Amino acid sequence: MKTFMDQDFLLQTETASTLFHNYAEKTPVLDYHCHINPAEIATDRKFDNITQVWLGGDHYKWRFMRSCGVDEKFITGDASDKEKFFQWATCVGKAIGNPLYHWTHLELQRYFGYTGVLNKNTAEEVWNLCNEKLKDANMSVRGLIKSSNVSLICTTDDPIDSLEYHQQIANDPTFDVQVLPAWRPDKAMNIEKPDYFEYLAKLSAVSGITVDSFASLKDALLNRLEFFASRGCSVSDHALEYVMYQPATDEEIEAIFAKRKNGSAITRQEELQFKTAFMIFVGKQYHRLNWVMQLHYGCKRDNNTLRYKQLGPDTGYDCINNYAPSAELADFLNALICTDELPKTIIYSLNPNDNQAIGTILGCFQDSTACAKIQQGSAWWFNDHKTGMQDQMISLANLGNLSGFVGMLTDSRSFLSYTRHEYFRRILCNLIGNWVENGEFPADMDILEEIVKGISYNNAVNYFGFDLKTV
Repeated sequence: MKTFMDQDFLLQTETASTLFHNYAEKTPVLDYHCHINPAEIATDRKFDNITQVWLGGDHYKWRFMRSCGVDEKFITGDASDKEKFFQWATCVGKAIGNPLYHWTHLELQRYFGYTGVLNKNTAEEVWNLCNEKLKDANMSVRGLIKSSNVSLICTTDDPIDSLEYHQQIANDPTFDVQVLPAWRPDKAMNIEKPDYFEYLAKLSAVSGITVDSFASLKDALLNRLEFFASRGCSVSDHALEYVMYQPATDEEIEAIFAKRKNGSAITRQEELQFKTAFMIFVGKQYHRLNWVMQLHYGCKRDNNTLRYKQLGPDTGYDCINNYAPSAELADFLNALICTDELPKTIIYSLNPNDNQAIGTILGCFQDSTACAKIQQGSAWWFNDHKTGMQDQMISLANLGNLSGFVGMLTDSRSFLSYTRHEYFRRILCNLIGNWVENGEFPADMDILEEIVKGISYNNAVNYFGFDLKTV
């Protein structure tokens, strides 16, 4: 029997252990997509207790606690932080087979030096140990980032954001981790939303351009794109139901905008035509600016209307959407490459059934401008567990270029989530190690080092063009 989560956790072979400990383990972390708050980095927030670090905003944990029958009072309600932690400890103690169990214990080991297990019997011990540790000056937000060997972070930012905290961090000589904005223009695209024109009024104010047409919307977005670029942004991100391609003429798009502006409802077809025009426009701008375009799709959001009305979005009530037509994704990329304006693109589907479709689409649009210019993103959200990560990488290896893969990201709101990079790297090294030990790839350590360090870090440095040194 193997020891619980020892130094060779998830590493089944000697080759896997060598690859991880020699090449992957100490490689820096480049977190090119997350949802942490830059204000908390700028102000170097400290946490009063472990609940604030772990349970605030973490809908992964919230969903599991609900699955255990925990009352909402102890999840997002008004229970005390200690009561919430004890409920979480009771639940996670039985989370066999769930990645939350591994993530929780990796975080306890790496940040708090606790090598035991968390459950209802140890909750008091762990609560006291972690809270005492959090009093240490090095357990502030910046301290956690530095101790995690992070070199660069990309946050998620709306076009109307001032980016003041990014600038404050950049101007601070005492903190050398780059914190860059990433452009997330969903609110500017979602014309069907009831508050769409309230948002456009804010965009008008911040850009100085009155947005009263699709043409003026594009002008306002150009203004903000240039501002984001001046603050070091080189990454965009889109949350889409699916990647649509429903083309229309400029006149038709302006008519759709005017119809919606005048208070009339637009059809589903008109919504998709507008969004297609929006995505083609921004895609061409990303190419011009040499930005990376990230496309996240396949999620059906806010399914529990009762809870949505009580708690709002991003509270754990989303699921996989099985409708993601690969033909339209290919047509969208083709519309950009027809004019030689296809940017570097990372494609993520929440539905693991899309892995093979994405793998075949990648090969249609690669060229010599970048290694693996069109990427399949890492196993995302409901798939960032051992099985999901293995399946995504095996599919990418089968149908594309795994060695050019840009690897893991946290996609998290927690400053303890950097251990997910370790989790990913262990799974990566175990997968490659098994191929080597099974005689499916030679034990050429020079090549294997290049592959493992590439996927862990170097590929992302080169792909995004960040001002960082490879290792």
